[in-house]
Amino acid sequence: FYLLTPYPMPPQWQSYFGRTFDVYTKLWKFQQQHRQVLDNRYGLKRWQIGEVASKIGQLYYHYYLRTSETSYLNEAFSFYSAIRQRSYYYQVNKEDRPELVVKKLRYYARYIVVCLLLNKNDLVTVLVKELSEEIEDYTQRFNTEDQLEWNLVLQEVAAFVEADPVIVLNDDNSVVVMSNRLQEGGVPQLEQGMVVGQLALADALIVGNCNSQVKFSELTIDMFRMLQALEREPVNLSAQTNKPGTLEPSEKPAKRENPHKYLLYKPTFSQLYTFLSASFKELPANSVLLVYLSATGVFPTSRSDYEGPYEYGGVLTNTNRDVVNGETVQKRNQAQKEMHCLHPGDLFPFTRKPLFVIVDSSNSTAYKNFSNLFGQPLVCLLSPTVYPKSMQDQSQRGSLFTLFLYNPLMAFLSVCGLSSMRQGLWEKAQEFLRKVNRDIGQMITRSRVIDQAFLQFYGDEFLRLLMIRFVFCSATLRLHKLFRESQSFPESYPQLPKQDIVESTTLQKHVLDLAAMLDVQNLFCDGMMDNY
Repeated sequence: FYLLTPYPMPPQWQSYFGRTFDVYTKLWKFQQQHRQVLDNRYGLKRWQIGEVASKIGQLYYHYYLRTSETSYLNEAFSFYSAIRQRSYYYQVNKEDRPELVVKKLRYYARYIVVCLLLNKNDLVTVLVKELSEEIEDYTQRFNTEDQLEWNLVLQEVAAFVEADPVIVLNDDNSVVVMSNRLQEGGVPQLEQGMVVGQLALADALIVGNCNSQVKFSELTIDMFRMLQALEREPVNLSAQTNKPGTLEPSEKPAKRENPHKYLLYKPTFSQLYTFLSASFKELPANSVLLVYLSATGVFPTSRSDYEGPYEYGGVLTNTNRDVVNGETVQKRNQAQKEMHCLHPGDLFPFTRKPLFVIVDSSNSTAYKNFSNLFGQPLVCLLSPTVYPKSMQDQSQRGSLFTLFLYNPLMAFLSVCGLSSMRQGLWEKAQEFLRKVNRDIGQMITRSRVIDQAFLQFYGDEFLRLLMIRFVFCSATLRLHKLFRESQSFPESYPQLPKQDIVESTTLQKHVLDLAAMLDVQNLFCDGMMDNY
């Protein structure tokens, strides 16, 4: 139960994992050493070996979820890959047992999730095709009740793969495959003498509940992107040890370089508050809690005389309704607030410690009305609430705002309608954006009027990169001709200085130079005055 449930773990959770790893490692070695006896005397099936390997892969994957150590994804991949290469599940289809076929289908679904997280897109395409064939064979042979569910799984993963924007290189018609995790040298370094805070991002709650947004395995495309934006590029631990494929969790690196994350798909208010409280309680000294909310907006039905933190609405984290006698209750008293709406005021208790909030919602501006009651560092990055009609049509494939925080160059190309270019131009654009990032970093740290909260968070590489990408997103959308309304621009609490940073002439020139480089300068205004 403790190993595979999403709830906060008890303090001794690592010992549970350690013992489970130990049991499965011994079992794996035992079947290797006594394979002939097990085959001849006890009739050991190959699918049974595959099931053990699948469980070990699942353990590594869940250990990754618990620790956010991306290296364990490689361990999970090595076991899942071995199952396929050695055809452990090959004989399952010849047995008249639907439950065995379901084990095989579940293995494929888990393997695909790991491949998606490791950006092995070519392999994902192959696995989806194989899964499709397996599901078709399963539904033809067995008249079971879960046929529609498995077809839905197939549709979800296909939509998930198609949702990510791609760039085709004209030189050889190849698709660019790039990792969006933090890489060495991928974030502007702190300059000598720069005065910034020493806070470190320790915990992150990633919440997803957007209507009609593509998802797979309780992971929306926005959650998937933010998950990777808060991780470093994984290292293959098997290459660093003499025991490939059997690394135990006690041998993890001494320093955890990634923040611990909870992935919460459509949590109820009580579930979300449970995780918030657990993260808040365990937050180390000089550490930051990040809350990312990708959810449908809840707007106030009427404005009262007192405009407090609960009068502006918020975001809906769960769409469940009360059920009476098997029927969903839709009627709601106008004065009654939505139970699963997370209001700005709900987060006030957690501002007793450093808090970094990202809200991607149609009512993100509700969080402009935050109050820093306890004097701790607090920053909220808020998405636009209105997008041009042409952009709204793409919302099912993920939010543009989160795309900017995940991969700003791909987001820039997306708003410009570009899907192909020469490889040399692609590399030139990447290098130029690195220069833009460095300049934005200098603007933030050298500004004399910026709120100190931004500088206190700037010492952490993940938060630094998110703030820099946020500024780039703000400048890009302010200059783009399609984004005419003020509601189409990101906002923040506290507000970033416009003249020094968001609307600075230097940053405007960078955006226009990038547009000229890509030959899309006609889509942008020549300067901020052209917007008025």
